[in-house]
Amino acid sequence: MSTQTVNAPQAHQVSMFEAVLARLDEAARIMNLSPEVALVLKNPQKQVKVSLPVMMDSGKIQVFAGYRTVHSTHLGPSKGGIRYAMDVNADEVMALAAWMSFKCAVANLPFGGAKGGIKLDPRKHSIGELERISRAYAVAMKDVFGVNKDIPAPDMGTSGREMAWILDEFNKNTGEDSPGVITGKPVAVGGSLGRDAATGRGVMVNTLAALMKMNLNPKQVTAVVQGFGNVGSHAARLLAEKGIKIVGIGDHSAAYYNEKGIDIAAAIDFVAKNDRNLKGFTGGTEIDKDELLMSKCDVLVPAALQNVITLENAGKIQAKLIVEGANGPTVPEADAILNEKKIICIPDILANAGGVTVSYFEWVQNKAGYYWNEEEVNARHDYKMEIAFEAVWNNSKKFNTSMRLAAYITALTKLEQGVILKGAY
Repeated sequence: MSTQTVNAPQAHQVSMFEAVLARLDEAARIMNLSPEVALVLKNPQKQVKVSLPVMMDSGKIQVFAGYRTVHSTHLGPSKGGIRYAMDVNADEVMALAAWMSFKCAVANLPFGGAKGGIKLDPRKHSIGELERISRAYAVAMKDVFGVNKDIPAPDMGTSGREMAWILDEFNKNTGEDSPGVITGKPVAVGGSLGRDAATGRGVMVNTLAALMKMNLNPKQVTAVVQGFGNVGSHAARLLAEKGIKIVGIGDHSAAYYNEKGIDIAAAIDFVAKNDRNLKGFTGGTEIDKDELLMSKCDVLVPAALQNVITLENAGKIQAKLIVEGANGPTVPEADAILNEKKIICIPDILANAGGVTVSYFEWVQNKAGYYWNEEEVNARHDYKMEIAFEAVWNNSKKFNTSMRLAAYITALTKLEQGVILKGAY
């Protein structure tokens, strides 16, 4: 375990970056990674914190904290989302940036990893305030972002709308017209078809690949999806389209279970008309939100927040397969329990890599000035995800280890080449 205390969180908090380092250390030990390379990858290349003074609708100025961490550029320009949430902090952004480095390496993309965010609750601000905050962030980060330097995208609390504002402000301030400097944009301003559903689609592809290895027929399998935002709702819809029965869904407002199967199209329609909340949905029996993860099912998809599978509940999980749609949903200490129960866990850096894969396709299309249809995007995405899954699965067998550590080994093998071949000074 690293003894670094850079931007260390308060003692009562679970450090996401320490969770990253714990898994990096374990994978490094198994694969005999060079200690020098491990040391390089334990230290982000760049950390930026900015203060954003923005005028509110009331006429008063409020100052927001903004962050951007570039973890690695050893395999290409850094890539990673921007999140708007009250729990955004330096430790979280560092961890997410490192995960992006590993995720891009697992998916075999020519990117390094980065992440950014602003500490705010987007639900408490008007559209006008959110636009001014987004534009202030773009100005503050204009020397960090770049089409061949650092390419942001949407994440928790942001969408194509915020990306369009940031793109516009960046281009105004740099005098450029570079649509590829940001991905996850609306299609009208250079976004890619298939991007919105890409992360959920990656969850679906990885689920089907794992079920095939487990000799389970999707049409005889049940699933629970925790989280019903962009990732969870698309994952649930796509899994249902493949014949998997979705028996449980939930979000921050409520959770529902129905052993006969939940009508996912009806749930998506309900959420769209109910301020993006599941509370009040009548397609299942309401259960305690904390019980959803432990509900009876074959496949569990945690697609909401980090650190939800813990020492306290890991032993009660009934699923045979966990596919992590969220970033960091499982604390390191829970891995041993899941492994002991022989639950296969497809880790976040593989399972939810579909989003960054299609972001890469968007970047390529922006650079070429030529755009693919949705069928082409989906086919290329599925091919990339299937290859990534096979590489990780094969490493899990080769090193006789979990899929999580095998994913880290797959990523570190590629990153080690990048660090060594580019050299040090």
